[in-house]
Amino acid sequence: MVAAVMVGALIPAASQVAAAGVSRGSAVTGVDVSNWSGEIDWGSVAGSGTAFAFVYASEGLDYLNERFDAQYGGAAEAGLIRGAYHFAQPHESDGAAQADFFVDNGGGWRSDGKTLPGVLDVEDNPYRNRNGLNSCYGLDREQMVDWVGDFTRRYRQRTGRDAIIYTTTSWWRTCTGDSPAFGRNPLWLARWGTEPGELPASWTRYTFWQSADKVAGSPGGKNSFNGTPSQLRLLARPAPKVKAAGRVTGNTYTVTLTNTTAKPITALKVAGRTFGGQKIVKAGKGCRFSGTAVRCTIPKLSPRARVKLTFVTRPSASARNARRGLDLTIGTVNLRLTAKAR
Repeated sequence: MVAAVMVGALIPAASQVAAAGVSRGSAVTGVDVSNWSGEIDWGSVAGSGTAFAFVYASEGLDYLNERFDAQYGGAAEAGLIRGAYHFAQPHESDGAAQADFFVDNGGGWRSDGKTLPGVLDVEDNPYRNRNGLNSCYGLDREQMVDWVGDFTRRYRQRTGRDAIIYTTTSWWRTCTGDSPAFGRNPLWLARWGTEPGELPASWTRYTFWQSADKVAGSPGGKNSFNGTPSQLRLLARPAPKVKAAGRVTGNTYTVTLTNTTAKPITALKVAGRTFGGQKIVKAGKGCRFSGTAVRCTIPKLSPRARVKLTFVTRPSASARNARRGLDLTIGTVNLRLTAKAR
């Protein structure tokens, strides 16, 4: 799929949400579109029963969909759950650089309940006549596995979510040697026909299935989500993995974070900003602060483990009697700590 937007539904690969009892006739459907789709009547798309949309955002290191903002925003305004995808050009740079380009140009994730994790579209090289490379972009199997891993790790570091991987079984077998290393990433399988067929070795089930490239009366391809509407919503905004609690003592804010899952959480991001005329003057290990803002990264939080973060502020002279506090975002969790009025 080159330069396209999708509408569909996903299930978190990490949690392997079951799709038992969901028949193909009751599938959650979607469509993929791109800059080639032109202006889209998203109201009509939503009215046809479409539940979600993926929009082509970027390609390689320098190409952007000029219609992305209108398409991505239009899908959301029509009530669709939507996401973005990046068309990989593995010969142009390492995977991390392209993940950064994608996130910086619309491919990030927000915990607003209507944004799906971004998609890495990695498939047959469509520009062989132009770049002279083979279907695998000139990379051998080990190099391709490293490239995909580089992209997905950086995307997880930047967003806290596992990127969806769009691919075909044939290409995956040819260009990665049928790598089994990416089972935590939801699979969007491209196979046109009436059955999804065999899956690549990394997956035991697909999350999305693109079964047709074009559909009459639709702005894009035919896609289905392997789950229920509630599971699609869960993929857009998963249950929090981190429990956050805090207290305020004078000008000191202490936050306790607990991993509520049975798996380690890596690269946990914490972002905060004071209100009420305060500046941050001290923060714990792994944190950087400037003025009213602070950012922290917790490299690893083991299952059921806790970690404490402490922030010290200094109120300005003119704001000592103002309502003061600290707003924090920890992964998908929001926490507001308010100091007692003096």
